[in-house]
Amino acid sequence: MSIATKQCQNCKQDFIIEPDDFDFYEKMKVPAPTFCPECRNQRRLSWRNERGLYKRKDDLTGEDIISVYSSDKPFVVYGHKNWWSDGWDPISYGREYDFNKSFFSQFRELLERVPALALSNINPSNSEYCSFADGNKDCYLCFAAGWNERACYLTRVGFCKDSLDLLGCSKNELCYENVNCTDSYKLFFSQNCKNCAESYFLYNCRSCNNCIGCTNLISKSYHIFNQPYTKDEYGQKVKDMEIDSKKGLQTISENFIKILSQSIRKYANIVNSPNSTGDNIYNSKNCRMSFDILDKCEDGAYLFHSYDLRDNHDGMGIYRCELTYDNVDANFNARLLSCVTIYHSNNIYYSLNCHSSHDLFGCIGLRNKSYCVFNKQYSENEYHEIITRIIDHMNEMPYKDKMGRVYKYGEFFPIEISPFAYNETIAQEYFPLTKNEAEEKGYSWKEDETKNYKVTKKPDELPEKIEDVSERILSEIIGCAHEGKCNEKCTTAFKITSQELQLYKKMNLPLPRLCPNCRHYERLAKRNPMKLWHRECAKCGKEIQTSYAPDRPEIVYCEQCYQQEVI
Repeated sequence: MSIATKQCQNCKQDFIIEPDDFDFYEKMKVPAPTFCPECRNQRRLSWRNERGLYKRKDDLTGEDIISVYSSDKPFVVYGHKNWWSDGWDPISYGREYDFNKSFFSQFRELLERVPALALSNINPSNSEYCSFADGNKDCYLCFAAGWNERACYLTRVGFCKDSLDLLGCSKNELCYENVNCTDSYKLFFSQNCKNCAESYFLYNCRSCNNCIGCTNLISKSYHIFNQPYTKDEYGQKVKDMEIDSKKGLQTISENFIKILSQSIRKYANIVNSPNSTGDNIYNSKNCRMSFDILDKCEDGAYLFHSYDLRDNHDGMGIYRCELTYDNVDANFNARLLSCVTIYHSNNIYYSLNCHSSHDLFGCIGLRNKSYCVFNKQYSENEYHEIITRIIDHMNEMPYKDKMGRVYKYGEFFPIEISPFAYNETIAQEYFPLTKNEAEEKGYSWKEDETKNYKVTKKPDELPEKIEDVSERILSEIIGCAHEGKCNEKCTTAFKITSQELQLYKKMNLPLPRLCPNCRHYERLAKRNPMKLWHRECAKCGKEIQTSYAPDRPEIVYCEQCYQQEVI
């Protein structure tokens, strides 16, 4: 088919459907979407509470557990050990499909009956306070993170050691406050860097060491604010800058911001990825409108934080999958449609948290099952017969949400039936709304829990240098400098853990003045949105597709002009 223009039924903006999109929809046997790519992404992210952890009771044993479901939610929740045990049977919750009700309303009813997994935290070793995590050892408050050791406050990070406060990083060691940095050692307060060491405040640098406040450098040493120095001169400058103090770091940060504002920016961070558009795409090909593609993705579109894919559209957290559409958190699968947290499975439709299964439709919590609908077992022939009828029914009796948006077969789950309030999910991080805005759109909202922390140490009372901090700090309750007056889920106060203190001392860094949530949101603010605009290269005037909006002040170059300038 040729290019088609449609109006999004959510935001009312026009969006384009490419011929490659139509070819993919034909493979999946679904109609073209009625939501634009941005609204589809927002809808998916509203089904993922990635960072919100609550204390509650295990509904099977009454034990205290940590869960992504707060205790006021109308769900049955089991802890990890009990959920994966043979002590209960998900099939026992099976129900007949009711052709007098819409599919999505029935799915929500089933969602409130089948026990939910409290926390997705696979193979943790002394890493209980992590979510959507796998293989972490001695880690604390790490989210969408895997195979890290002795680390805290990581988000979408893998294979890092002895590090704190990272976002979108991999293979870092002894690193702090980095965004999208890889293969680095003792790198601090940096973004979009690779193979850098012993450096502070770098942007888009490669193979650099002993540098401070630099941008767009390759294979350089002993540079400060992009100016070269001898080794001895550099050492004296570092002493004069008091880089081990909070005040010294603040001064460097302020100067770095000025340098950064005058530096050129590459239109996108796309590396070895031909015929791809988006940002932060590595070693892939034919990926359109995609972001944070870690490696080896081919023939995909509208993807976020994904790895090793073939022929996938519209997904977040998709790994080693083929032919999937509109899914969240899927690993080792083929042919998935509109699912959340499906592992090692095939031919799964509109299902949640199912594993090692095939041919499921509208199921929740199944393991090693096949030919089930709403957790009810059918024969193979019965299964194919009833899902044909259900698909027809979804089109004949579509779900309509509070705002009149219509959901037929092929559309992802509506936001209003998500098990989480909008502001609990990562949709709030990338598509932030106020409470009034969310409620006007028909989305639920969770009020902040009352915090009555008795602050024992104000942030401005903390020592300037880590060498002046004693073990007594571990018993202090430190006030966050934002005092809850921001829009960053501020906890108003925080504590320093023993492991955290050891890392600050090892890296010779002063204590933070913000709570972990506020620090996370400050890192998020450094990233561009998951959206593309057309603008012109600031040097040659060539039209480029970039995540820098046309009205932003950055100096943005096309690939060719950037390479000529930097290399």
